[in-house]
Amino acid sequence: MTQDLHSHTYFSACGADDPELLILKAIESGIDVFGISDHNYGIGDKKRSYFSLLTELQQKYSGKIRLFRGIEIATVNGLCLAPGEDISYFDYCLVEHIDRPDSCVGGENIISFSKRCGCPTGIAHTDLFSYLERKGSDPEAYFAGLAENGIFWEMNVNYDSVHGYREHSYVQAFLNSREQQKLVKNAGVCLSVGFDSHRLGEYRKERVKQMCDFLENLGIPLFMPEKDIVFKK
Repeated sequence: MTQDLHSHTYFSACGADDPELLILKAIESGIDVFGISDHNYGIGDKKRSYFSLLTELQQKYSGKIRLFRGIEIATVNGLCLAPGEDISYFDYCLVEHIDRPDSCVGGENIISFSKRCGCPTGIAHTDLFSYLERKGSDPEAYFAGLAENGIFWEMNVNYDSVHGYREHSYVQAFLNSREQQKLVKNAGVCLSVGFDSHRLGEYRKERVKQMCDFLENLGIPLFMPEKDIVFKK
């Protein structure tokens, strides 16, 4: 199975693409499971219309791809979820910035924040091993806690102009560390794969597929949103 659960459209200030064109690109690229996860602060008060559009597209392309309706949540001061702001109806959310000193959540509070979100929660593009080392936390216990609470960790394989053609160092470290791989596998935590697309013309399907194949060969499960849809390929 090839999945990509991290992509951005014109609903994100940093994105540029029409959601339907992005879905068609995913189908053309042989992606089996695809998620659109625009930034919460970019969507703003258009969350319901954003969700409705993704639902329409989910139904329209249900025979060709499994599409999930996601949202990416910033946790730095000024961009945090407002009290009472509801995102529980999304298929999943990706949470970013939890390793930053100015995070309004912090990695130590991700479990309680996941419950506040009310939908399946993943940690986006975060070097958890370095974060835990700085905090003096036990990685085995931390990843076990993620697994027990259904929280997944993203392998972000982005490589595009928006991010300066830089690969995430934590992903490279994981690819080269049998110790990290073994710990994650033994903890039972699910991983997700995301290209973090911002420009349709720069989509690199081979990076997504290579990571999905790598995790499958390791026997590490890929996260799948619980709110599934009927799918016939």
